[in-house]
Amino acid sequence: MAAIRQVQITFDCAEPERLARFWCEVLGYVVTAPEGFASWDAFNRVRFPEGDGAWCACGDPTGAGPRLFFQRVPEGKVVKNRVHLDVRVGSGLSGEERLAALEAECARLLPLGAVRERLLYDGTDSCIVMRDIEDNEFCLD
Repeated sequence: MAAIRQVQITFDCAEPERLARFWCEVLGYVVTAPEGFASWDAFNRVRFPEGDGAWCACGDPTGAGPRLFFQRVPEGKVVKNRVHLDVRVGSGLSGEERLAALEAECARLLPLGAVRERLLYDGTDSCIVMRDIEDNEFCLD
């Protein structure tokens, strides 16, 4: 059996392009159009002329991180995510230095529409629980 070498993370959402662009800002990703199309908008117009669906994707320009895929679904988010992203901004740091790095990233994301949920801090290790623009939980870690 071959080893799996790539993973894509898929978000069910109401506004795929808007959410993709939010995550591009968070992660330094870029929106990547489907092969053969100039944009996701062009792809969606051909694929769904009645406006029944919309997709968008973004990826790490270095190729190191996973692709994020966003698909429109009719239902809204109802409960807590069972899977979430940890945005690793404090790797290798601890205590006040780590907390300062997390707080700085939180301050950068709030004007983009992110919401701060709560700080988890035990004096050494810390994490800030956040929500994206469609209420999906993620952590600054």
